[in-house]
Amino acid sequence: MTTSPSHDFRVPLHRHVIHVLPTYIVSRPATITTLSSTRHDTRASLTRCSLSQRAAMAQPTDAAEMPLLTKPAAAAPPPPPVRRNKYPFFCAVLASMTSILTGYNVAVMSGAQIFMAEDLGISDAQIEVLSGVVNIYSLAGALLAGWTSDRLGRRLTIVLANVFFLLGPLCMTLAGGYNALMVGRFIAGIAVGYDFVIAPIYAAEISPASSRGLLTSVPEVLCFYHYVSNLAFSGLPAHLSWRVMFAAGVVPPVFLALGTLTMPESPRWLVMKGRIAEAKDVLHRTSDTAAEAERRLLEIEDVVFVSGDGGGSSSSAWKEAAAKPGVRRVLAMVLTLQLFQQASGIDSVVLYGPRILAMAGVKSNTLLLSLNVVFGVAKAGSILIAMALVDRAGRRPLLLVSTGGMAASLVVVGSLFAAFAGGDGAAAATTTVATAATTMAAVVAYVVFFSMGLGPMAWVYSSEILPLRLRGQGAGLGTAMNRVACGVVIMTFISLYKAITMAGAFYLYAAIAAAAFVFVYTCLPETRGRSLEDMEELFHTK
Repeated sequence: MTTSPSHDFRVPLHRHVIHVLPTYIVSRPATITTLSSTRHDTRASLTRCSLSQRAAMAQPTDAAEMPLLTKPAAAAPPPPPVRRNKYPFFCAVLASMTSILTGYNVAVMSGAQIFMAEDLGISDAQIEVLSGVVNIYSLAGALLAGWTSDRLGRRLTIVLANVFFLLGPLCMTLAGGYNALMVGRFIAGIAVGYDFVIAPIYAAEISPASSRGLLTSVPEVLCFYHYVSNLAFSGLPAHLSWRVMFAAGVVPPVFLALGTLTMPESPRWLVMKGRIAEAKDVLHRTSDTAAEAERRLLEIEDVVFVSGDGGGSSSSAWKEAAAKPGVRRVLAMVLTLQLFQQASGIDSVVLYGPRILAMAGVKSNTLLLSLNVVFGVAKAGSILIAMALVDRAGRRPLLLVSTGGMAASLVVVGSLFAAFAGGDGAAAATTTVATAATTMAAVVAYVVFFSMGLGPMAWVYSSEILPLRLRGQGAGLGTAMNRVACGVVIMTFISLYKAITMAGAFYLYAAIAAAAFVFVYTCLPETRGRSLEDMEELFHTK
């Protein structure tokens, strides 16, 4: 009886694998998309048929064509390593430069409030509102960003964010009183909301899977520089210093908007709008290899044409989402992760850092301002570590180490205040330099653990797991949750520690960080190395 060549057991197993594996790799995209080919257009189907025909031609037809390997030296040399494409890195960094302006507009009040009160006679209550209200105002920008990014495109939405970043600080620089300052803070809040949504989305969609985590973390590391600039401008006269602090945010948006116009549009948005040729060109410019560009295009088309992400109104998209348990689960993950990021107290510790350290026993105002810069250095350095590890170690390990370390650090800070603070929560007269230094070290450790995991990973993870059709608006909802939590935490911190002492406040934040650890451990799967289109299969959102 004649044995079929495809079942010839005389063929050595390793040779069979060597011949079959390339065929499997080539034919796999076609096999996957054929399952849902009823909703593909004719062009996509012909493309997949062509792939299948080439795969069939690659199959061995006779055992004689596969001679035995007798010497290891006969094996083909390994392919040369693929060079990493630098162009998507440039695009992601340029888009994320708006995060410098976000950090500045959110935290500029920490340095400006002293001089504004002296120059304009603004009360402490008004200062508190001006400090925290920008996070509430950012809700409008976050919700608008999802809408405009799906209609105008990711690139023009970044340009629009820079327009708001120009107008907000300009209004505050020229303000003559509290009402004008509130108008400026409102405009700046819209810009902040836009930035929190669009920068991670663009970075995720322009980047190949091999470096997406690193490039999506760029916005976080660029939020650092306001610490140093606030300290530098604090030496000016009172009537000039706070205005110069705000004016420093006026010029950069002009250059960033012009630079953004030179960047390519998101290939996923282009496919959604049916502009396939433009999307293909962008993918070839932003992928490591031509083969990767073709594979990414097929995956995006599969999501758009099979899942219906290419058309329909936003209301129909949300109605469809409500009927899919996988989409509801992803939205719940995004909202919960963003809530934990802010509810664990990071912005209270950063914004009120000098006050916390003063209550721990640090007396010198100059030292307090310098230590606040240490927070910024620690934060930026830790984010750089996260950027180096996110595509190697993965998102989940960084989140677990981060939330666990945050909880432990907060317990230490709370215990120090409980042991050495007076009845009003402030440091007792007997507090030693060692106690103050230990408190400072524990607070810095908390900032480090936050910045190497939960800080950047909340944005990385959220931008990855949302389905394409809802990515802009879903990210807007996540940002809205983040900003509401941030505003509530900032505007209640002083009342909180006065009510339950500083130790009680830190114990509460520690409990929230511990709850975040449990949430990550039980609910968030690893997404490292997966394409954005694979996420829809992983989370069952198709």
